[in-house]
Amino acid sequence: MLFKFTVIIVTSFISTLAFSASAPLVSIPTQDRFFSNITEHCGKAFEGKVTVDNQPSAAFDAKLVMFVRYCDDVELQIPFYVGDNASRTWIIKKTGSGLSLKHDHRHKDGSYDPVTMYGGHTLDAGFEQIQSFPADQYSKELFAKQGLPQSITNVWQMYIYPNTFSYRLVRAGREFRVDFDLTNPIPPPKAPWGYTD
Repeated sequence: MLFKFTVIIVTSFISTLAFSASAPLVSIPTQDRFFSNITEHCGKAFEGKVTVDNQPSAAFDAKLVMFVRYCDDVELQIPFYVGDNASRTWIIKKTGSGLSLKHDHRHKDGSYDPVTMYGGHTLDAGFEQIQSFPADQYSKELFAKQGLPQSITNVWQMYIYPNTFSYRLVRAGREFRVDFDLTNPIPPPKAPWGYTD
C-alpha cells in the first residue's frame, strides 16, 4: 500500500514538472498587450528628450536614444543611450505573476556597476499603455547597502502610445521623465556596454 502511494506521489510530481516545463507563463491581457505594443518596434531606435526633471542634471544634456534591441516571448532588452554613455539597458520580463523591469548597468569594459539590476515588479494589471514597477526587495536592499536610501521608494513607469514611448521615475520629491518619438526611427546604435552585436 505504501509503495503504491509513493508511486502515485512520484508520478504526480513528474507530471507537474513536465506540465510546468511546457506550459506558457500565466499572463494578464493588459500586460500582454503592453509587452506586444513595445515588441512592434523591435529592431528600431528612437530619439527622445527630457520632458520632466525637477532636479536637472547636466548628465542628460546629450542625445538620448532608446533601442528596442532584443525581443522574444518573455523578454525585451531596451538600451538607453545618453550621448556616448551606453551603460544602461532596460530589461522587461514576463514573470508569470506580472512584469518585471530591471536596469542593467555596466562599465565600458562590460563589467557590472555596483548598482545594477535594480528595478521593480508590477503589483496590478496596469493598462495596455501604462505599467508601473515599484521597487522590489532586491533593489531596496541594494539601495540601502549603497547609501541611496532615497531610492527605496522608487516607482518606475513606462508608457507606450502610438507616437510616444515614455520612461518615468517618481518618488517623494523626485520626478524624471523622458519621451521618445516613435514616429521617426533613427539608425540603430552599436550594442550597449556588456553586450555584443
